[in-house]
Amino acid sequence: MAIDRAVFFLLLARGCQVLSFPVTMVLIAGRLTPELQGYYYTFASLLALQSFVELGFAIVITNVASHEWSLLGIDNSGHIIGDPEALSRLVSLGRLVFKWYAFACIIFILGVGAGGWVFLSSSKTAYLGYPWHYPWLSLTFLSGLLLWAIPFISLLEGCNQVEVINRWRLAQVGIESMALWAFLLMHLGLWAAVAPIAAKLLMNLYLLFIKYRKFFLPFFKPPCRSLICWKTEIWPMQWRLAASGIVVYFANSLFIPIMFHYHGAIVAGKMGMTIQIVPGVQLVAMAWVTPKVPQFGMLIAQKDFGGLERLWRQSSLVSLIFIMLSAVSVWLLIYQLNLLPIFLRQRMLGPIPAGFFLLAAILMQAGNCLVVYLRAHKQEPILLQSIVMSLIAGLLAWFLGSNFGPLGASSGHFAQTVISCIWILVIWVRCRSEWHNSTKGESF
Repeated sequence: MAIDRAVFFLLLARGCQVLSFPVTMVLIAGRLTPELQGYYYTFASLLALQSFVELGFAIVITNVASHEWSLLGIDNSGHIIGDPEALSRLVSLGRLVFKWYAFACIIFILGVGAGGWVFLSSSKTAYLGYPWHYPWLSLTFLSGLLLWAIPFISLLEGCNQVEVINRWRLAQVGIESMALWAFLLMHLGLWAAVAPIAAKLLMNLYLLFIKYRKFFLPFFKPPCRSLICWKTEIWPMQWRLAASGIVVYFANSLFIPIMFHYHGAIVAGKMGMTIQIVPGVQLVAMAWVTPKVPQFGMLIAQKDFGGLERLWRQSSLVSLIFIMLSAVSVWLLIYQLNLLPIFLRQRMLGPIPAGFFLLAAILMQAGNCLVVYLRAHKQEPILLQSIVMSLIAGLLAWFLGSNFGPLGASSGHFAQTVISCIWILVIWVRCRSEWHNSTKGESF
């Protein structure tokens, strides 16, 4: 089953998310009006605009740091030990990204906060007699601070602290869920969207500034030896990820805002509650793959390509089997809910649009596994594919969603996902063949 301790804790965390989801659905449906449910999920979609300022740096950090960590380690007291040159390069990477994200945090708070205010105010259903403005401003401010913590977590993951991070994520899931449920039970409306973000931020601050305080001590001083060259070692991969990440928003996060704008908050709420299941299933499935990313990078740095292939194939296969079984189970549950005379059926999409989203999730998981393999080589060869397919996805979501509602949006999403995955597979085969030929003396 390809389960080590890092995978085990991440699976527990994702499993707790899945188990908490039915409770969250019932509470949202029972404590929020259909209109407020639409605002709740629209808030989440607008926050995904962070990709426009984050610019894919988190993925770069993890992959670049993993190559340096192959010569480093951490002692029992929590200090970094190992090759001084590798440590200097790691410190230079950390200092660069910390500054980058501090700037991104400010841009996010000001830009997304103001842009979201304008969008929510311009909707036909904007006036509900409910003061959504203050929850929205609080949410963007706390999310901006949470954005600044991303490079710290990504750096730790790249330094193979995956087991500790995933154990921490398990605790986060429980505390975030309890915070959300408590605010919903107290009838605090849209402030329930703010509660889990605040809880997650506090936990991240404790992890970084207390638990890993000694780990980050070297980063407070400028490096005195070798440096990571941003122009040659980071930028070639980052600009591709940045371009890809920006347009991916149009592929994955436009559904709810489109429903909100063209069909009202109630339909947006149904769309939000249904498609929230999809990333939940994908996150659990990726729990077999993402903890292995530092190991992929370390195996590549050590030129152990045979070990890379075995580890990647094993984790990817289990991941795909899991998401197929989960997607079928979720669809059957949604189908049964639509046959029962309960209030929850009025808050979700029907089986057909839900089925299209779940089928697309299976294909996307296969594509994600291929992309993880490619990026472990500090490469981003899917730039053109990502830009073209994301723009097509956004156009389909807008045209079909605005004219045909959720069914049009979901069917368009499935169609473009089929083409996207075929394209990724072609790129993977080509790149793997090129890398194989360039390492004739190594065993793939």
